[in-house]
Amino acid sequence: MTIEVKVPTLGESVTEATVGQWVKQVGDFAAQDEIICELETDKVALEVVATSPGVITGILAEEGAVVEPGGVLCKIDENAKGAENAASPQSAKAAPAKASALAAKTESPAVSTGGVRASAAEAAKEHGVDLSKVIGTGEQGVITKSDVLTFALTGSNPTANVAISSGAESDASSLPREEIVPMTRLRKTIARRLKEAQNTAAMLTTYNEVDMTAIMGLRKEYREVFEKKHGTRLGFMSFFIKACVGALKDVPEVNAEIKDDALIYKNYYDIGVAASTPGGLVVPVVRNCQDLSFSGIEKEIVRLGTRARDGKLSMDEMTGGTFTISNGGVFGSLLSSPILNAPQSGILGMHSIKERAMVVDGEIVILPMMYLALSYDHRVVDGKGAVTFLVRVKEYLEDPQRLILDL
Repeated sequence: MTIEVKVPTLGESVTEATVGQWVKQVGDFAAQDEIICELETDKVALEVVATSPGVITGILAEEGAVVEPGGVLCKIDENAKGAENAASPQSAKAAPAKASALAAKTESPAVSTGGVRASAAEAAKEHGVDLSKVIGTGEQGVITKSDVLTFALTGSNPTANVAISSGAESDASSLPREEIVPMTRLRKTIARRLKEAQNTAAMLTTYNEVDMTAIMGLRKEYREVFEKKHGTRLGFMSFFIKACVGALKDVPEVNAEIKDDALIYKNYYDIGVAASTPGGLVVPVVRNCQDLSFSGIEKEIVRLGTRARDGKLSMDEMTGGTFTISNGGVFGSLLSSPILNAPQSGILGMHSIKERAMVVDGEIVILPMMYLALSYDHRVVDGKGAVTFLVRVKEYLEDPQRLILDL
């Protein structure tokens, strides 16, 4: 029996995806739940698995193709259930062809010995580049978008030729004066959503500063015992999430959103934590923060951060947040005005901790200070509410015992 493997539901508001790398090819045996290909959406990369064991008899969507939910990706022959690649008749027939293709790749230095990234396939299609003539410089010879664009501009792949022939790095003079790099789906979506937030919301930012002495002292005193007991480090983010949850309870409009002509007030606190990845900015969500301990928050941040860096975040892990925290301080930012993560009504910007001269009780002292920025939708949140929220966050952070005692 032949079954069809279809494009899964991609998530709210996501209507199409690009076929990335095919892990399995025609003639390959795939066990049930084994990854057969990757899909790239404007938010995440998804892995598609075989719904039943069998041999792949046809691929209906090549790498780089744009597909919609429900579209057929490939066909699998279940009659080969339980067979191995070499044992299946389809594999046996496909093996000589594969061997010939591999031999051809080995004989010709102008052909990549690895795969082709989906972004490279899109670029090749757009610029009319024959991928068989492009040398892949990615890991294990994978053809990257840069390889395709370099070939499109120069008619050759000089960087790859130098690397293969001599192993030396290419000279900067061989690079083109300008490089045209089409935006990825993720980058296009980031640009569109940020601009929509600016165009739609009545966005305003208010600022304050916080003395980080107490939190830094707590972390220094309990860092080792915390990590030993809970198996995760004690970072700053758990304190900020706890402080924001407390402030959101005090100023609920910051945790609300506009839908049509109504305001939706949310009595749960799903906090998005902005994370920078090689593909762009993503915002995984830490769910039900009001119910999590400090260690629970830290563990979830580590889990989501790892999945973000590996490009394995699911749609569910990136949607439905009620408030967002962005930490530009990890990159050295001293002060910034974060842009709202629509349809949310508030986003908190963290920044670098810097020692500054401050006046305390009439005396000048050196304290570790951080600027805080709250961007908010003025249609939902009044100035008083925004300032009150930021003051509450400051109070919780400067006296973290209030967080522990839920005061």
